[in-house]
Amino acid sequence: MRSNTASSLWCPYKKGDEDIEKIQKRATKLIISLKKLSYKDRLIKLKLPTLKYRRLRGDMIEVFKILHNYYDLDVAPKLVLNNTSFTRGNSLKLLNHTFRYDLRKYSFPARIVNVWNSLPNTVVQAASIDTFKNGLDRVWGKSRI
Repeated sequence: MRSNTASSLWCPYKKGDEDIEKIQKRATKLIISLKKLSYKDRLIKLKLPTLKYRRLRGDMIEVFKILHNYYDLDVAPKLVLNNTSFTRGNSLKLLNHTFRYDLRKYSFPARIVNVWNSLPNTVVQAASIDTFKNGLDRVWGKSRI
């Protein structure tokens, strides 16, 4: 799977993924042998993740790239490391801010913090992007669907 910065930074919070997911549901029904299966079973047979999983995975890949300086720091979103908490989580924990307005509450830095902080150190300290992706898929396992 490829990650795209624009798709990770743009994520509609009011309009759900249902419309886009409907297209994938309809497309998987076009395979005659799978037509009578449930959507979840069709995804399993085709080894396809849900749109929600793909978005979340793309977000985590972007965070990895930002924290490991794959982007120019002048244009990358600012992610602040939380250096005060060492008891749980990984060594690259992000600072979790609270926001009152939806504009900031659903922004890229705000929506990724809790998910990123829940990842184990072995994943976030990966040596390369591919190693990170493989570790992320291994940790999240069957939650793709």
